[in-house]
Amino acid sequence: MAAPMVRVTGLLCRVFGAIHARRNLSSSQTLIQKIPNSLWNLGRLNHVAIAVPDLEKAKSLYQNVLGAKVSETVPLPDHGVYTIFVELGNTKLELLHPLGQNSPISGFLQKNKAGGMHHICIEVDDIKKAMSDLKQKNIRLLSEQPKTGAHGKPVVFLHPKDCDGVLVELEEA
Repeated sequence: MAAPMVRVTGLLCRVFGAIHARRNLSSSQTLIQKIPNSLWNLGRLNHVAIAVPDLEKAKSLYQNVLGAKVSETVPLPDHGVYTIFVELGNTKLELLHPLGQNSPISGFLQKNKAGGMHHICIEVDDIKKAMSDLKQKNIRLLSEQPKTGAHGKPVVFLHPKDCDGVLVELEEA
């Protein structure tokens, strides 16, 4: 007698669960429809940037100890940094090291001697539209025009005080 009761109870749980899920899906679709369409779209996480005091030591950690595919060191004088990208499959790490005394990474490393997370980079489909829209929403940009980033694509940084303390880089996909 117990086995048929368990089957009926299990069936009822699945039926009520499906009804509840459908009800939630219907209400969430309604909420989504109320959000106005944007002129630009936020995409995937492109990379997380880490400022490092010793670039070769950091490169060796990811390449030789962790076994990651690691790029060559690339100087980016316009940004005042050396960069190395660590491939992670679904995203990348960007290792940053100062290039020159006026590098923004020099200041970061003076405050954070051991290094640490510097910024996150998120892709957008239209950087100019994103910049215009974000300005209207009182998000400060760190430059008036996009610069060419490490991937050869337009990038802009958002002020960390407007992004919950995180320096956010937007990169056109």
